[in-house]
Amino acid sequence: MIITVTMNPAIDKTVDIDALERGGLNRIHHVELDAGGKGINVSKTIRELGGRSIATGFIAGNAGKIIRSVMEEWEIENDFIEVSGETRTNTKVFEKSGELTELNEPGPVVEEEDIQALLDKLDGYADEDTLFVLAGSVPKGVGKDIYQRIIFLAHKKGAKVMLDADGELFTRALEAGPDMVKPNKVELEQYAGMDFIASERELLSAAEKLMEKGITTVAVSMGKSGAIFLQDGYKVKCPGLKVKAHSTVGAGDAMVAALAYSWGEGLPWEDTVKMCMAVSAGAVTTIGTKPPSRQAVDNLLGQVVVEKLG
Repeated sequence: MIITVTMNPAIDKTVDIDALERGGLNRIHHVELDAGGKGINVSKTIRELGGRSIATGFIAGNAGKIIRSVMEEWEIENDFIEVSGETRTNTKVFEKSGELTELNEPGPVVEEEDIQALLDKLDGYADEDTLFVLAGSVPKGVGKDIYQRIIFLAHKKGAKVMLDADGELFTRALEAGPDMVKPNKVELEQYAGMDFIASERELLSAAEKLMEKGITTVAVSMGKSGAIFLQDGYKVKCPGLKVKAHSTVGAGDAMVAALAYSWGEGLPWEDTVKMCMAVSAGAVTTIGTKPPSRQAVDNLLGQVVVEKLG
């Protein structure tokens, strides 16, 4: 069973324009609205691949009702906790040049009793056949140790945890030893204290140090350059696939979804790596934060090249 946890979901509003004119009039050519937030994006992608997950986290107000409704339309089981306030709307301004500007609202303030209610809910789901996906930012009122607390809770019952976060959320969570992590290149550079653009060798070294903390699986997404994958001595790089990109929004979430889906299906590791690359590449061809279709993913699988690293 896969449980995606989205602490700070959003209505993702993606607008297409020619070029952003600061201080001037900007005419929008197309608007796309999606229920979003990293964990929710993961659940949508797993559903499109043919898998199953349960989406949970915090929702609030009318936007929260929309998110719940979208989950039901997608036939994704959900078990959200309703809190006071209003779930945020994140606006993504996409220019013809490929430039992306994001305007993210802060979201509601979550109370301690809401946090405890979520922890109790997750504790009820946790067992040896459960994978928790902890992804994204947290709203006001939620401490930066929340993912660490959930990992400890999950491991007490033998559950697995995949982490996709950055900054202090990522650093604190590592202390609890998540089973899988999916940093992107910039996030790994920041964690490793690199104030420069890291080489592939330096990224591999930083990923290997994460493995030394007891993490069994590390996937480092590198945008157009592809990704690096490590698991139990298996170290490979996959070059990025050549696709007609519409937006890079959601590509990282797609890779997390592919990892989770592959875990749920019990796929061999090399098949998992190929699935990650195909799903991530498919995601950049869609509008907004919509996942790629299973057919699109299957068409891309044959293009994935797996290169062993030293």
